[in-house]
Amino acid sequence: MSKKKTEGGPKGLSPKRGTDRSAAIAELFRSFPGKQYTIKNLASASGGNDKEGRYRTREIVDDMLRQGTVVEALPGKYRLSTSQMPVYEGVVDLVPSGAAYVKVEGFDKDVYVDGRNTNHALQDDLVKLVIVRRKRNGDPEGEITEIVRRADKQYVGRVELTRNHAFVRVDSRKMPYDIFVYTKGMELSDGDKVVVKIKEWPADTKSPTGEILDVLGPAGDNDTEMHAILAEFNLPYKYPEEVEKAADAIPEAIPADEIARRRDFRGVTTFTIDPADAKDFDDALSVRSVGENKWEVGVHIADVTYYVKEEGIIEAEGRERATSVYLVDRTIPMLPEKLSNYLCSLRPLEEKLCFSAVFEIDADLNITGEWLGRTVIRSDRRFTYEEAQRIIETGEGDFSEEVLTLNMLAQKMRAERFRNGAITFGREEAKFTLDEKGKPTGVYFKVQKEANQLIEEFMLLANRKVAEFVGRKRGKGANAERTFVYRVHDKP
Repeated sequence: MSKKKTEGGPKGLSPKRGTDRSAAIAELFRSFPGKQYTIKNLASASGGNDKEGRYRTREIVDDMLRQGTVVEALPGKYRLSTSQMPVYEGVVDLVPSGAAYVKVEGFDKDVYVDGRNTNHALQDDLVKLVIVRRKRNGDPEGEITEIVRRADKQYVGRVELTRNHAFVRVDSRKMPYDIFVYTKGMELSDGDKVVVKIKEWPADTKSPTGEILDVLGPAGDNDTEMHAILAEFNLPYKYPEEVEKAADAIPEAIPADEIARRRDFRGVTTFTIDPADAKDFDDALSVRSVGENKWEVGVHIADVTYYVKEEGIIEAEGRERATSVYLVDRTIPMLPEKLSNYLCSLRPLEEKLCFSAVFEIDADLNITGEWLGRTVIRSDRRFTYEEAQRIIETGEGDFSEEVLTLNMLAQKMRAERFRNGAITFGREEAKFTLDEKGKPTGVYFKVQKEANQLIEEFMLLANRKVAEFVGRKRGKGANAERTFVYRVHDKP
């Protein structure tokens, strides 16, 4: 029986054998999606590397190229197209070399992506990727196929100027690329620190294009570098002009009718105890004798809600910031300076509005009365921790009787807490001495003494009693849906 010539190919390759070879090649690509094969490799693995086998293998591969099943990765080398691989989503973590690790939910290990295969992805971008191979140790290696969402990030770097444009060399090791920026009309000096945001990264360009958002000043200047730290972590280092104007418009005088609605502590000995470098004083203690070995102790917290109205522009800015930020030489407050350092700071000899927790307590720590509510106070003295500690150790100084009384109660409360199983989280805290320009000149370790513990114990007492008060109110009548913030810790 005569043999028929296979259409378009050499003699002797039957349809069944051709089908088997085609299936074997397809399975080979699927089984090792990142591996690159030559025609010779594929022919050998799918039935034979003779002239006929190579010819038929070439036909099969050409057909797969037309269908988009495989791609020619390098001249003469083929691999499975990424469009045929399972697709995963994850978040990018760049490394200084330009390579990346992608965190994919459900994967035991992050997926490594070579710098050539990142598809211009940047730190914290949400991307789609495929697994192109497994390393010898089983770790996955991938290729980013799509950027789903760019991270809303800004970067800090140093400007290098040319005539009409510039490059920003980014400080962060998580950004291994320079950013191209246009500088026309901007007042810039070579070497200035700037805040920049990436606007686009065309596929055919080596560097992303960005826009300068702010010029921080000359590199090396203390204020410049402090603002750079904040900007790098996307923390605000200044207030929007409209927020500052809203704060400046708040009246400083407290209306008489507001004072009349509050419990008046202006005649009770009251003081604050804070670090020597504190700029705002947001809590105070008051104390007076109400019987033999019995005292009324008030824990007073500045009433910010009187000045910051719900849904107002200041409240929205504070909610966005969420907290104050503490740096070596300064604090960036959650609220504008007029509020944080003046109106809501319990400064000595000034009338201030507060929320207060007031307790009647005896020398055996029996609490015979408690009250929570709005108050008006007038602090008599601003103590530093060192000044209060000196009174505790010597028994001498302003309001020594009151300080010693509070310390006696605090030490008893502290001892009782530990008897009941409390844990101490005390640790050494490094502090810096700074020169007039804010540069560190020395370092020392902050020591926690009785003056620190005095404040800590009464704040813990107030927090516990407020929590108990809210807990009693839950589930009762109109307060059944009362919400409250609880701190939930992971299991150790």
